[in-house]
Amino acid sequence: MPPAPRRPARSRPLLTRGPSPAGGLPRLVEVALAAAGLLAAAPLLLLSAGAVVLTSGRPALYRQRRVGRGGKPFTLVKLRTMRPSSGGPQVTRRGDDRVTAVGRVLRRTKLDELPELWNVLRGDMSFVGPRPEVERFVQSDDPRWKEILRVRPGLTDPVTLSLRDEERLLASVAGDPEAYYRETLQPLKLAGYVEYLRRRTWKTDLVVICDTLRAIVVPSRARPPVRPDGERS
Repeated sequence: MPPAPRRPARSRPLLTRGPSPAGGLPRLVEVALAAAGLLAAAPLLLLSAGAVVLTSGRPALYRQRRVGRGGKPFTLVKLRTMRPSSGGPQVTRRGDDRVTAVGRVLRRTKLDELPELWNVLRGDMSFVGPRPEVERFVQSDDPRWKEILRVRPGLTDPVTLSLRDEERLLASVAGDPEAYYRETLQPLKLAGYVEYLRRRTWKTDLVVICDTLRAIVVPSRARPPVRPDGERS
């Protein structure tokens, strides 16, 4: 009896240790938490939105196109913290005169990001995952981006926690903040995103969520950001 023909060898994937798109918290759990969070935060959201409108006019919400899972763009929703129709760099550093007085408070307390729970509810984002990036900073041919874009972006992750006061970090750097972000800070972020995704479980996501809440409620316990050269900002 002739030997069975060998199956052709499968081509090796670009990244052999990529994360499962289903990693982290189950989707049903995220939907329930996002809905509960929006209901609980509704009074605070209304007060914050009212403060934005009263001090700098409409709109109260800021919408920006970001890159999501599979490279599909989506609209990120936040409370507006800058003057309406203000141009300038895509990154913000401390002391940026585009940020309003109310906006500084919202950014410092992270209240401006509460509307992103709507993005979680819609399925654009997860609670934990790489922060969604604007299209101009995404290089789809980069292997790291290929791995990162396999999952939904998130509200928080370990990299975001370590760079919680990113505006302060950017303010400590001389020169063009966008160039520093693109050439120095973003590669650091990408490496951190990939490292977390390769060990991610629903348990690690819960730990990240708890650490994020602790940093928001007790900001004095959050460590100051550290520049890639090791110098504290």
